[in-house]
Amino acid sequence: MVAGCVITEQCALSVSTERLWKVVFSGEETAALPKSCAGFIDAVDIEGDGGPGSIFTMTLSPAAAELSGSGVMRSRVMARDNAARVFKTEVLEGDKVSGQLKSQAVEMKLEAAGDGACVAKLKVEYERLDGGGALSVEDQAALAAGYLDLFKMVEAYLVAHPAEYA
Repeated sequence: MVAGCVITEQCALSVSTERLWKVVFSGEETAALPKSCAGFIDAVDIEGDGGPGSIFTMTLSPAAAELSGSGVMRSRVMARDNAARVFKTEVLEGDKVSGQLKSQAVEMKLEAAGDGACVAKLKVEYERLDGGGALSVEDQAALAAGYLDLFKMVEAYLVAHPAEYA
């Protein structure tokens, strides 16, 4: 990766790490993410056992595809630590910002933050296709927002359905 091409963000969420992990990262139930992000994600397919080397393919809804510039988001799992709640992926295919990138490695970590709350921490390391430096501030914000907005959609669903994925 090119030095300085790192984005770090975090957001506080009002659901437990366990519930959020089950929906977003466990890979146990591919219907959980489309259910909690209805109208945004139509399907999730996993090639492999969900661990390192597995390929995750998210098919976006037509409306989400129009916004993101792509109907499919594909990534390869680099590491999954269920105990530490850390998930690392390499993006293989993505949105219009990702189209500017030669490589994109993403680390997402969930940390408990009190009873029934957590903090989602995001780190994106990337290299541009043109060999240039950092993306524009706007493109960096859009890239980070794509991940954090997903967490917020799942959070809203879990808050509205407290008995699910408990």
